Amino acid sequence: MLRVDTRVVQLRAKLFRGLGDSSRLAILDALRAGPRSVGEIVASTGLSQPNASNHLRCLNECGLVAGEQRGRFVHYRLSDPHLETLLSLADELVAGTAQGVYPCRNYEPGKSD
Repeated sequence: MLRVDTRVVQLRAKLFRGLGDSSRLAILDALRAGPRSVGEIVASTGLSQPNASNHLRCLNECGLVAGEQRGRFVHYRLSDPHLETLLSLADELVAGTAQGVYPCRNYEPGKSD
C-alpha cells in the first residue's frame, strides 16, 4: 500500500491556498503574457494599485512571481514556467472535467474551510 507523504500534501495545500484567491489568480493570468509593471497589472486586472501591490508582495514572498527593477518601475513575471502549465491545465480542467465547479457552493469566495 502506498503511503501518503503528509508533508508533501501539506505543502501542496499551502500552494493551492496561495492560488485560491481570485485577485492573485488575476495577477498570475496577467503575467502569463510576460513581465508587467504594477500599473500594467492594475490596468489589465481592474484591481486597485494598493490591492495589486499587496498581492504581488504575497506572491513574491511565496516564490510564485519574481520582480526585476527597470528604471523607476518593478516588472513582475511568473517565477517558473510550470505556473503557466498549471494555469493552462486548470483552464482545461474547468472547461471539461470540472464543469461542476461553477455550480459548487462549497468553495464560494469568503467561505473558509
